[in-house]
Amino acid sequence: MKQNIIFIHPSKMQTPMQLIALDPGHFHASLVHQQMYPEIDDVIRVFAPDGPEVKQYLQRVAAFNEQNSPAVRWSAEVYAGSDYLQKMLLCDPGSIVVLAGNNRLKPAYISHAVHAGMHVLADKPMAINAEGFDSLQSSFAMAAANKVQLYDIMTERYDIHNLLQRELLQLPELFGTLQEGSFGDPAVIKKSVHHFKKTVAGKTLIRPSWYMDVKQQGEGITDVTTHLVDLVQWTCFPGQVLDYKKDIHIDTAITWSTGMSLPQYSAITGEQQFTPDLEEIADAGGLLEVYANGAFDYTIRGVHARISVQWDYEAPAGTGDTHYSLLRGSKAELMILQDKEQQYKPVLYIHPLSADTVQMKTAFRTLEQKYPGIGLKESAYGWEVVIPEELVKGHERLFAKVMQQFLVYVKSGQMPAWEVAGMLAKYYTTTQALLVARRLRASTG
Repeated sequence: MKQNIIFIHPSKMQTPMQLIALDPGHFHASLVHQQMYPEIDDVIRVFAPDGPEVKQYLQRVAAFNEQNSPAVRWSAEVYAGSDYLQKMLLCDPGSIVVLAGNNRLKPAYISHAVHAGMHVLADKPMAINAEGFDSLQSSFAMAAANKVQLYDIMTERYDIHNLLQRELLQLPELFGTLQEGSFGDPAVIKKSVHHFKKTVAGKTLIRPSWYMDVKQQGEGITDVTTHLVDLVQWTCFPGQVLDYKKDIHIDTAITWSTGMSLPQYSAITGEQQFTPDLEEIADAGGLLEVYANGAFDYTIRGVHARISVQWDYEAPAGTGDTHYSLLRGSKAELMILQDKEQQYKPVLYIHPLSADTVQMKTAFRTLEQKYPGIGLKESAYGWEVVIPEELVKGHERLFAKVMQQFLVYVKSGQMPAWEVAGMLAKYYTTTQALLVARRLRASTG
């Protein structure tokens, strides 16, 4: 049997790890650079095709240096050429490759990197179809053989509302036990609505052209749903090793498109024409149908769950993205709402089903030491969990948290078995849901 053995010279172990940015086509690639890490060299090695995407990445890194000087002081060595991947693979084993860009290319990038003995921290999703999932399975096996870590960036685990919802679920005096629900009335529901056109720091966020090409970005049912499925697993089955072959079944799944005109496309890409690939799928009236929306019902260890993601072009004035999360327990329901009533900011509620509110409030107080400043106040839903502002971190600020956790796994030489099993279960769920939805789409014309 052929073995893949990676030898790292002892002197390499005494020097900071090298950070590599491979084809950083999505702005998430830069977000790990909002701070420095003692274990990582301050020179980023960048390998990418020449073009606007790598230039935008470097501009964002430079902006972090300027905003946070002198605490943040990244510099970059850039190789921009058609053979960027081959050049990257010449870097030292044990380097950390950060991936955030074209999703179609990620499975191959991951495979090449772990074969070369490099750790990989990848933005979601790591797989957008069944073929990508098969490749990911092989990459996890190779990562284990080469003793390197492969991990995806699940920022939502570090959002305080999700953290507290998970903590509350584990208080039987307050939540009781997680209900199984049914196909028509699931016990776990997670929904989110997003928008293609967004304003960041007063400017329209520029998206790459391939972002609207589902062959490259992936359909919505395998993209943003990755976060939602991860939260179901991480919240409802903490520390449990899932077996996707036995524990998960897709009950039903659907997808639908968001129409986008050429002027709308131009406003978010800066391009005046559709790419040739997009031209082929635009309808006779020049409207691009982007299959960014999807929903599916599935069972996980006997619990019925529903996932839904929707992408509209632009939020109406005064509105924003929305999020809904529901967990049904025998004593209480836990809800996160982010809608007009909440001013489009997430709010966590506890809806008691038990009459013993004294016991429930006593159980809640056990969290106050771990999360100073939290409290309860009456609301139309039962109780609102009051969260001090200092515990609320914006999505972009959470990338450093993921990097810190990843470095713990890299330094220890392993990650918990539930993490790897959970990633396989998560991408099996999303890619199988896509297969089910496509079969339904084909049967209905």
